[in-house]
Amino acid sequence: MNKNILIIGGTSGIGKALVELLQDSNQLFVANRTSEGLDTGKVTYIPFDATTDVLDTTQLPDQLDGFVYCPGSINLRPFKGLKPETFQKDFEINVLGAVKSLQAVLKNLLLSPQASLVFFSTVAVQTGMPFHASVAAAKGAIEGLTKSLAAEYAPKFRVNTIAPSLTNTPLADKFLNNETKLEKANERHPLKFIGSAEDLANSAKFLLSDESKWMTGQILHVDGGIGNLKTN
Repeated sequence: MNKNILIIGGTSGIGKALVELLQDSNQLFVANRTSEGLDTGKVTYIPFDATTDVLDTTQLPDQLDGFVYCPGSINLRPFKGLKPETFQKDFEINVLGAVKSLQAVLKNLLLSPQASLVFFSTVAVQTGMPFHASVAAAKGAIEGLTKSLAAEYAPKFRVNTIAPSLTNTPLADKFLNNETKLEKANERHPLKFIGSAEDLANSAKFLLSDESKWMTGQILHVDGGIGNLKTN
């Protein structure tokens, strides 16, 4: 079924992979700082910076059936070296950007028979990990927001969040930029490899589709097993 789907942040990493999965069978609207990498013959591009801009909704259809918020951050540092400003910046990118974007298109989503909203968290919310204080705090807010919205808007909306482990995307490049780092990251996961942008995009595609029509308020852990399993 062809759907109108808005993707915030769709030109890199998971967002880009999701656009490539969906663009031939849906009407996509991609809000991002640049249009680099987008096939503007297949998607409608909307210039947008989630931390500073008000989303221009004039190019959107009256009805939206899907909403995906992809922007995120990875600040892995000891807590003692994290300034309050870092926490604030991570919260603005991960949470306030999502809230502002969603509120801008709420009326469009309410016109859908049942809209699907998809957010992204991190395995570090469920499983405490050192040096993740700032990003885990922000993504923990996303998980709380997910469940609150799912309850408030059921049955009109379905709201779910994907919580990955370290994924091979440009955002994580500094943690995977040589063979030693990559090998160590693979070994930390029970499945012995880290996820790709396509792995996470496939999960988001499922949540946007009618195949997940009986799922809402869920945190979907797509993390190579690292969140729940201990194998050594």
